[in-house]
Amino acid sequence: MKNNLRTLGKAESKVVLSLREEGRSLVQTADILAILGPAVAETSARKVIRNLVRKGWLSRIVGGKYMLLPPEHGPENLGENNVLALAAAAVEPSYIGWWSAASWHGFTTQKPMTVFVAVTRQTPPKMIEGTAVRFVKVTARKFFGFQPYDIYGRTVALSTPAKTLIDCLDRPDLAGGPAELSRITHSALAEADPQDVLAAAMTMKSKAVLQRLGFLSDFVGRPLPNAVRSAVRALVPGSYRSYFGRAEQRDGDIGYVTAWGLFVHARKEDLLAEVPRIRAQAES
Repeated sequence: MKNNLRTLGKAESKVVLSLREEGRSLVQTADILAILGPAVAETSARKVIRNLVRKGWLSRIVGGKYMLLPPEHGPENLGENNVLALAAAAVEPSYIGWWSAASWHGFTTQKPMTVFVAVTRQTPPKMIEGTAVRFVKVTARKFFGFQPYDIYGRTVALSTPAKTLIDCLDRPDLAGGPAELSRITHSALAEADPQDVLAAAMTMKSKAVLQRLGFLSDFVGRPLPNAVRSAVRALVPGSYRSYFGRAEQRDGDIGYVTAWGLFVHARKEDLLAEVPRIRAQAES
């Protein structure tokens, strides 16, 4: 039977204990080389790193960056299964957003196969611990509304409930599509403070986001408080038009919604398909 215990050699122990004493969970190759010192040749030091990865003390995130798997993970080499923490640590600054954040906040029961990470610079997608991670570059004005959360014992930057909703309204394609976005909206508006939602929407400076917020809050039975709804509507010029759903309209689609100046290229039953309470009422 294969021995899967996380043993430590002398040099490996020095690295793990030093990182623990410093309270560090993220480490780069240069940091480990510095811990081992000039008495250890670089080739030997890199072998120490490979051994720590192989034995389950370090989890490789991206080139030259690792996460420490402390003794609390137990004596067996089980690896790091906290993909959200690994994904968020891959690029700095960053935060977990869109569908991934909505799933963690409990706004959907769906578990997206891809982890979506907001970043400020172009970054190619990665496979981390067998999970696809997509890094989405956002403009400076959209890079806000996140905070540290404790996710399975790791501190991870994740969008707040209000910003999660607004990010999803901004990019429905990163939130599972229109039907899934309807469900997320229904759940998020039951949890997020309407004033926080309004503030996040205003900061995005997107009229289309405001229109989608107004339409979907009405549509899924989570109407905004009158003052907030009026503020949202006042921020959208009467002549402004945008669309939600497919690129082209089809027979049976909801069509133009006068109240919000929005062309909805989706059918009512499709948008309600992922909203259980509203769907049940529509079918009764």
